[in-house]
Amino acid sequence: MAISKIINMKDCGGHYHGKHLKRSLEYILKKEKTQDGKLAGALNCQLDFAFEQMEETKRIFGKTDKRQGYHLILSFKENEVDPDTAFLITQRFVQEYLGSKYEVVYAVHDNTEHIHSHIVFNSVSFATGRKYRYEKGDWARDIQPITNRLCQEYGLSIIDIEDAKEEWNREDKNVWNEKSEKQPVWSEMIKRDIDACIIQAASFDSFLDLMKDKGYETKQGKYLAIRPPGMTRYRRCRTLGNDYSEEQIRERVIKEDLSFYQKHRNQARPRIVKYHVKRYKRTKITGLQRRYFAKLYKSGQLKKKPFSQAWKYKDDINRMHKLQQQYLFLSGHDVRSKDELAKSLDVLSGKKKEASSEKSRAYRANQRCADIFAVYNEMEEIKYAEVEFQKGDFFFKEDHERWLLLNDALKEQGYTFEEAADLRKYYREHMIYTTAKERAVRQELNTGRSIWNEIVPNDSGKNRFKEARNNIKEEKDNVKDYPKDKKIKKYRSKQPKR
Repeated sequence: MAISKIINMKDCGGHYHGKHLKRSLEYILKKEKTQDGKLAGALNCQLDFAFEQMEETKRIFGKTDKRQGYHLILSFKENEVDPDTAFLITQRFVQEYLGSKYEVVYAVHDNTEHIHSHIVFNSVSFATGRKYRYEKGDWARDIQPITNRLCQEYGLSIIDIEDAKEEWNREDKNVWNEKSEKQPVWSEMIKRDIDACIIQAASFDSFLDLMKDKGYETKQGKYLAIRPPGMTRYRRCRTLGNDYSEEQIRERVIKEDLSFYQKHRNQARPRIVKYHVKRYKRTKITGLQRRYFAKLYKSGQLKKKPFSQAWKYKDDINRMHKLQQQYLFLSGHDVRSKDELAKSLDVLSGKKKEASSEKSRAYRANQRCADIFAVYNEMEEIKYAEVEFQKGDFFFKEDHERWLLLNDALKEQGYTFEEAADLRKYYREHMIYTTAKERAVRQELNTGRSIWNEIVPNDSGKNRFKEARNNIKEEKDNVKDYPKDKKIKKYRSKQPKR
């Protein structure tokens, strides 16, 4: 019997997006787990350079961020399969499920009682450039049926998919409910209270009593779990960090007390650092801005909330963010009256139209180069094959001939392979820039409109806004007409008298 499980590897951010992907590859290829590398293989990439090729695929298609890869695990029943058979099953699974689209590294680990195999594959397809997307139901529809069929061919037992799906759904629901409450504010509050009780407790039982005195409910099973007041589900202490498992708490209760912390605190005493800061005069605020400050104060947003009661003020915090955006809008646009607000909204409406037009032009320009990019994408798919052919591997002769035909087609349109790459990169960056610009203007315009709707009653808001816009247009027309008449008079004055 073999059961499969799939997890994703997220983006680490910063300058090293694929950190988790690289570590996963290093882990599954450890020689002490794979009979010195005998039980390891790769598909659509070279085993020693798999990570670099996966990263290159992401760079080519401009998808270097977000999810980096996926990790499939096939777990076999104890003493039912030998390592070589498990390797063959894993190899066939990879070829059938991922072989035509993704770069894959797989390995069998036989260093534990349960033989199991690891499959790590790139999140971006080298063939299409699309990211792998795991949908709900894929496990029961595609992944486990392939595993069951291969196990049957090798005389191994299989699992009932419906029974396993029901059990996993129950587990997933519990995990989701638990994770939905694992906000940073909860974690910090719980750790703070646990640390305080550890210092005061003389034994583990007294530690539990102290936690109950603080309002926590405790539950001891396989793992120690607690539930603070206001939280609907229990939280396993070990999820807070290595220092908060039941074993570590028991050790800390014996070892740590007030003298322990006093000793460590004396080792690194804080020192006062003087720093001179240049003071600036506070900017004066207008009447309309004062009105919004008053709203912030009266709604209680400027009052400091207790740390452990933050969960009660979720709606207030959202309201505070909205009011803050509105105030920044008034301050940034120097709005002092309704007419000035209407002017700002009129200007932003024009900017939004310009940004939308610029975005449309960028997309149309990119579409005009679709033929060039189609040839370039096809060349990207056989780029590695061309490199290997140039090194002397004549297995890729057919790909080399195809490369030459595509290269000639690209030259007919006036581009080399490198120039086409630069062109596609330019248009992608330009489309990203124009999209972000339009989004920023739209958000600013929505903030201004929300202020207008609060100031002006709903029944007359639209009419007043139209009147304000008409007044603005009349002012603009008057400003435009004056220099025009002045130029005409100046021109006539230069004409010779008849």
